[in-house]
Amino acid sequence: MSIKKQIADVLSCTGSKDPKQLPALTLAYLGDTIYDLYARTYLSFTTDGTVHSLHMKCTKLVCAKGQAEAFFRVRPYLSEEENGAFLRGRNAHSGTVPKNANVQDYRTATGFESLLGYLYCLGRDERIGELMKIALVEENLSDGVQSENRQTAQD
Repeated sequence: MSIKKQIADVLSCTGSKDPKQLPALTLAYLGDTIYDLYARTYLSFTTDGTVHSLHMKCTKLVCAKGQAEAFFRVRPYLSEEENGAFLRGRNAHSGTVPKNANVQDYRTATGFESLLGYLYCLGRDERIGELMKIALVEENLSDGVQSENRQTAQD
């Protein structure tokens, strides 16, 4: 049983909406939580440290730049349908961009969140897991190299 189905059952949410009919930003709203949950869970089980240090590491993963980088790692593995869900989110305009994010990263992150929300609403938990493994495990394996490269590029 999918997580969505379990939550709907527990909360007695009997109505079911077609994710293709939901606004892209609503899907991104859900996807943001999915991404955050995976990032926090992954760090909790793979990283030692205080809750504060976990929070600081997680913030780097869940910010617009971190999510955009994660998307580019999973992009080659997306189906046409999944890419369409991403594009819907990327092209949706929320009217605001956080002060610490550039527009391209923010829109890419919104698209990725929209894709995760779309898969969540379809009950495709296994597929979310596959994509998040690529997004987060690849990040952690190459983190040192990427951090050094980012720092060098900024200097």
